[in-house]
Amino acid sequence: MSEMGGRATDTDVLVVGAGPVGLAAATRARAAGLDVLVVDRRAGTLDKACGEGLLPGALRAVRELGADPPGHPLTGISYRAPGRNADHRFAAGPGRGVRRTTLHAALRARAAEVGADLVHARVTALRQDAAGVEVELADAGDRNPATLRARWVLGCDGLHSTVRRLAGLDARSGWGGDRPSRRRYGLRRHFRVAPWTDLVEVHWSPHAEAYVTPVADDVVGVALLAPRAVSGAGFDTLLRTQFPELAARVAATEAGPLLGAGPLRCRSLRRTAGRVRLVGDASGYVDALTGEGVRVGLAQAAAVVRHLDDAAAYERAWRTATRDYRVLTTGLVAWASSPARGAIVPAAARLPWLYGAVVDRLAR
Repeated sequence: MSEMGGRATDTDVLVVGAGPVGLAAATRARAAGLDVLVVDRRAGTLDKACGEGLLPGALRAVRELGADPPGHPLTGISYRAPGRNADHRFAAGPGRGVRRTTLHAALRARAAEVGADLVHARVTALRQDAAGVEVELADAGDRNPATLRARWVLGCDGLHSTVRRLAGLDARSGWGGDRPSRRRYGLRRHFRVAPWTDLVEVHWSPHAEAYVTPVADDVVGVALLAPRAVSGAGFDTLLRTQFPELAARVAATEAGPLLGAGPLRCRSLRRTAGRVRLVGDASGYVDALTGEGVRVGLAQAAAVVRHLDDAAAYERAWRTATRDYRVLTTGLVAWASSPARGAIVPAAARLPWLYGAVVDRLAR
């Protein structure tokens, strides 16, 4: 416990959310000499519906934190449609397909190794003054309430961020609007089968995308992205009707549990409010279409610790870290939602230099 402004604080930095971004922020804060407490309502190793591909930049960022989770090498991305494909190998070196649980375990172990404490609780209220933030916590059943005081609070608690809401930073619409017809959802399932490629395959159908990522020598992850009207049919139906060749390839294999996420698009009014900072998906999210979520989130985690005492500097760093992601993903989602959707893979095949430049920009 330390003193600041005449009032005791329980920790320098309270990180809300123990996903990869929260654990990365905790590790960075410890490296900066700060006391850190990580709070998450969930216990154990955390899973999430995601594509599970660490592109080269994301893999480098994870290694910079001192973690090196096992997985399957990724050498590029392949856009695929019936009878057509466009392949590009990463220019920045290999990436890695890593199960979300494996990534979480590696980052959690690293955060613990450097001295970040983890507690399981739910944040129920925030109160700020000029010197710190009081955070009310309760267990899953709203029992055993407690109040902690931190110099800063980092909201790393995902798309449906409690910190964003409690800090008054929620925005009602996403980039480009948030009409129900544009809300997209993700579904993910693992299949026990040897990978047939070292590329991330992105299969395009008229109404959905399927991401196929090898994550181990005997496991492939399949993540489906689609508007609610399509994804509401369920994973098996969506896979069978939209991607029959892919469905046939994994039909006889053992399937893992189904996880879902969404709606994917969300926006914050700002990334800062007093001594509260939003990081990762909690700070705003466009779509999973380009597979950049982990890289962008880890870049934000580094930036927020660098600029804890300067809200304006963090806002600028956040815009810089997310600019390519926001511009490219927004444009690609708009294209994918238009009548020209069917031209995406043919265009990538006809213009390999442009497709390659976009992939390399995302993967750097």
